[in-house]
Amino acid sequence: MRLTGNTGGMARLAGVAMAFGAVVAGAGPALAQTDEIQVYNAQIAPPGVLNLTLHDNFTPEGRLTPDFPGGIVPNHAWNGVPEFAYGVTDWFEAGLYLPLYSLPSPGHFQLDGFKVRALFVSPHAETRTFFYGVNFEFSFNEAHWDPHTYTSEIRPIVGWRLGKVDLIFNPILDNSYIGVKRLDFAPESRIDYNFNDLWTVGVEAYDDFGQINAFEPPRLQQHQLFWVVDYNGKPINVEVGAGVGLTPNTDGLVFKLILSKDIARF
Repeated sequence: MRLTGNTGGMARLAGVAMAFGAVVAGAGPALAQTDEIQVYNAQIAPPGVLNLTLHDNFTPEGRLTPDFPGGIVPNHAWNGVPEFAYGVTDWFEAGLYLPLYSLPSPGHFQLDGFKVRALFVSPHAETRTFFYGVNFEFSFNEAHWDPHTYTSEIRPIVGWRLGKVDLIFNPILDNSYIGVKRLDFAPESRIDYNFNDLWTVGVEAYDDFGQINAFEPPRLQQHQLFWVVDYNGKPINVEVGAGVGLTPNTDGLVFKLILSKDIARF
């Protein structure tokens, strides 16, 4: 496929992305639970369309101690969040995650915070051989969800569509505003095979190496593989997956479910 697009729009994309990037000035280790288990492929809602995505994941076999004092024990915990996304232009999507919620075991249903995001992408990424983008996410966290009240994420997106195969990489930096050298490197990647317009199967890798100034020893890093199946049809888009941990510091088994639907047009 030939790369096409609105060069003026892409220039604005780059300028706004640089401005957002300047806001993200410090960092720390990723200590929070996981509400969204998803590799971004640079596809966004069309301009004027409001999309609702429901993210849910359950950990039947997880770590038995929290990542920080007072945090959630991952084992047998249920986490999730509704995500509202609005297509502002063909290269910019605004998002709101509200509310983050969890159901620890043992424990009671609790609210964990909220997030806002700004996603800038190459227009019409689904038609391109090479696509790219960057997502900026800003979070307000309850103390049991993350020891830092305010955190953010910088998520570059690069990918290639090679016939029926897609290769996607999100080299994420997590930020807790405690120093640039302490940004946490937590990349995500995916390879999938598209049987047709409706059905896709794939393998996703979720990794956390630790702070960029000093990666954790391999046994303390987090590495997890997910096998996923996507249905991209009506009445809703569905993604289901199962992930297994590859290191002692990773949850042993996690299930995820993502449901997505365009709900309004303005």
